[in-house]
Amino acid sequence: PMYFLLGNLSCLETCYTSTVLPRMLVSLLTSGKTISFSGFLSQLYFFDSLACTECYLLAAMSYDRYLAICKPLHFSTLMNNSFCLQLAAGSWLNGCLATAIFILFMSPLIFCAVNEIDHFYCESIPLIKLSCSDTHLIILVDFILACVFTLPPFLLTLTSYVCVITTILGIPSTTRRQKAFSTC
Repeated sequence: PMYFLLGNLSCLETCYTSTVLPRMLVSLLTSGKTISFSGFLSQLYFFDSLACTECYLLAAMSYDRYLAICKPLHFSTLMNNSFCLQLAAGSWLNGCLATAIFILFMSPLIFCAVNEIDHFYCESIPLIKLSCSDTHLIILVDFILACVFTLPPFLLTLTSYVCVITTILGIPSTTRRQKAFSTC
């Protein structure tokens, strides 16, 4: 399971660079430093959905380590191929869903004045600041989505590693303790 999850994480990191790097290279190599609103939203969607997916993948990986170290006799039954696939698919789905909701709230923004942001990749807050629409709801949605889609995986990761460290420190043999720590 760990290698399957690592493969997903590797794919995700490759996609990360693919969302920002092409636009950045175009800006560096040509004088075209502009991006359309739809291009901005597209880049924002892919970058943010990958960031959210990463949070959930890291939580799934920490849960895998928790089961392997704290419940080694139950590991193969609890972390089977089907469950591992569900964790990975759920991570990708959560990332896409959270960002899609946010982009839907951002798409009707209206801009009145200067439409320049001094960034090489697309971030939501500078765009929201440029809008002359009422942005209170969008900022609230952004905050709620950030809490809902990043706090649970963070807490799961933190809890599982606290349990892992507690379990490892309880191992009497120094050699076995080092071996257990090396898997993390």
